[in-house]
Amino acid sequence: MKAQRRSILKRLFSSIAGVAGLSAATNAVAANESIELVKTEAAPQKEAFNVVTQDDVPLFSGSTKLGNLVFVAGKGYHKEGDIKVHTEEVLKELEKELIKAGSSMEKVLKVSVFLHDLNDYKGMNEVYKGRFGNKPPVRTTVAVYGGVPGSSLVEMDCIAYI
Repeated sequence: MKAQRRSILKRLFSSIAGVAGLSAATNAVAANESIELVKTEAAPQKEAFNVVTQDDVPLFSGSTKLGNLVFVAGKGYHKEGDIKVHTEEVLKELEKELIKAGSSMEKVLKVSVFLHDLNDYKGMNEVYKGRFGNKPPVRTTVAVYGGVPGSSLVEMDCIAYI
């Protein structure tokens, strides 16, 4: 009786091991096919717009695109005016870059705001509010020690989708 029970248990375990082995082999084939699909699809290429050069060497881009994302470099306004004028002009520049890249203000996911003076926070917000639609992006606002480069009172950059 013991020998018969052992024989049945051995066959049962062999069957389970065979099924598990078949399953593992099937999964390995499926994984290899997935890898091949990934390898054959072309990786998206980065596009750069409004490239600024220094000594004929590319320094930075006004915006770059990769896949369905667009990254817009910091925009400032280097003319006369108060924080409201500067904020309005900076937002217009961001919007121009977004449209060139095939996006819009409503598709912005993240904005970084750099203020020359933290006392301008309220005035900047008055112009900023509502500019990105009913679902505004996340935002980081900081006052920059030493001020924003150039004569701008505010600088903004953003990340959006297309």
